[in-house]
Amino acid sequence: MKKFQGIVLAGCGALALTGCGPEDIASPGTGGNVTINYPSTGTSGGGTSGGTGTVTAAAGCPTIADPQGLTDAGTITGPTGTWRVCQLPRTIKASVTLPKLPGLLYSLNGRVDVGCDGGFSAPTSSAPYTSTTVGCSTPLTADTNVTLTIQPGVILFGNTGQSWLAVNRGNKIAAVGSATAPIIFTSRDNVLGLNDDTSQGQWGGVVLLGRAPTTDCNVGTVAGNSCERDTEGAADLARYGGGNPADNSGRMSFVQIRYSGFVLGAGRELQALTTQSIGSGTVLNNIQSHNSSDDGAEFFGGVVNMKYYIATGADDDSLDVDTGAQMNVQYAMLLPRATKGDGLFEIDSNGNEADTPRTKLHVSNFVAIQSQTSADNEANNNAASLFRGNSDTTLSNGILIAPNNECIRMNGSGTTPATLTARSVVMQCNATKYIGTGSFNAAAVQTAFGSGANNNNDAFTPTLASLFINGTNENGVAGFDATTIAAWFTKTTYIGAVQNASDTWWAGWTCNSSSANFGNTSSACTSLPTN
Repeated sequence: MKKFQGIVLAGCGALALTGCGPEDIASPGTGGNVTINYPSTGTSGGGTSGGTGTVTAAAGCPTIADPQGLTDAGTITGPTGTWRVCQLPRTIKASVTLPKLPGLLYSLNGRVDVGCDGGFSAPTSSAPYTSTTVGCSTPLTADTNVTLTIQPGVILFGNTGQSWLAVNRGNKIAAVGSATAPIIFTSRDNVLGLNDDTSQGQWGGVVLLGRAPTTDCNVGTVAGNSCERDTEGAADLARYGGGNPADNSGRMSFVQIRYSGFVLGAGRELQALTTQSIGSGTVLNNIQSHNSSDDGAEFFGGVVNMKYYIATGADDDSLDVDTGAQMNVQYAMLLPRATKGDGLFEIDSNGNEADTPRTKLHVSNFVAIQSQTSADNEANNNAASLFRGNSDTTLSNGILIAPNNECIRMNGSGTTPATLTARSVVMQCNATKYIGTGSFNAAAVQTAFGSGANNNNDAFTPTLASLFINGTNENGVAGFDATTIAAWFTKTTYIGAVQNASDTWWAGWTCNSSSANFGNTSSACTSLPTN
């Protein structure tokens, strides 16, 4: 079961934001450069002198619609050259656009809120709502309706470990990059050129808060249709939950989120992308999470649809779904670092087995590779994937490779334990293959997967090329029509995330690391694009 940890003090005596996960989830590994280099007074830079790169700092910061404007925080110099740093206000109270300008970076100096929290439902003049957002204590009579628009190619960085972006209820993000100009959220160390392939946990991450239903209430009840949750550890409330499954928190497309999950204390960190009760009106596609010190991405409650998701180098789970989330994912690569990471999948209900809706996940067309068993996995999930609690998972058209580990663990708890359905899923596992705990034994888990039926195979020999591209054996397995589960899916005739060498949906907008090399159309995660 997930339990609240002790409150962690960070920074100037303020409470800092934390991630959330079950108690038996690993805390981030200690490998890699996770030192946060704080700026000198009056500058966001203080970096290496005499940069050898080609970037020349912009002359100043652009004007944005928010009357607070951007703060010119000086320059920062690293291997790519010298950049102008424009610091975002603590709370963005009017819709703004961050333009892509040569030689310019945007910084988050601590928590940055997009709009004021509008509450469980939109406030009205007859029922005003006092926002939980910093700087928004005046009772609201309507949503602030702030949209943060980020142009293709923009780079934003967390200037301190406690930096994170919170898109509050009733507001939106419009971060829409392109295959040739992705939007990058990263850390200050990345700008300074201090990172390597083990670096992680250098800033918070991106958090989307919505009004779709959730479970495991901090406020209200599931039975009373009034359930809300708080983002654990936030010094100022960051609340989510509501009654609108179609809620819209905006759009994120062609986005990289690097080196996130700043460690505030044992087991307390964010992940690259955290969604909290977002609704089906939110659009998520073409998102890469890289070297998150917690999960690649975690989805709390809500109704979530996401295509083209890549998690490279996650230090905990590559995909974590819980607290009643209703989620569909298609075209996913889960590629943790060698000897690092806990599970490829962790799906559960946060321990409240009687709450509804049950957590429900369908993942289609995926490749998930755990090349070596990590100490974190042995201490926690014990297998490459963990399904437990009040959850129902369907895996289809998938390739799960864990030659040194058990492939699936299921933990039975509650009146109706977790369920697993597999269709056209192949696995390479160690000799044990399955683990059952709680009311499940290994034989029950083996039966749930059903090797030999429905095109499932737990003794598969992979022939993948370039790590994630289907080879002869993969393309010899007939695909499952996922549209029979939900019309949102695209029908495919193949398993895996990438059908063949001509299927290049991943090209250009990704970054390269030891976890995955996406070719010469992608630049190194340890550096910044200079175009």
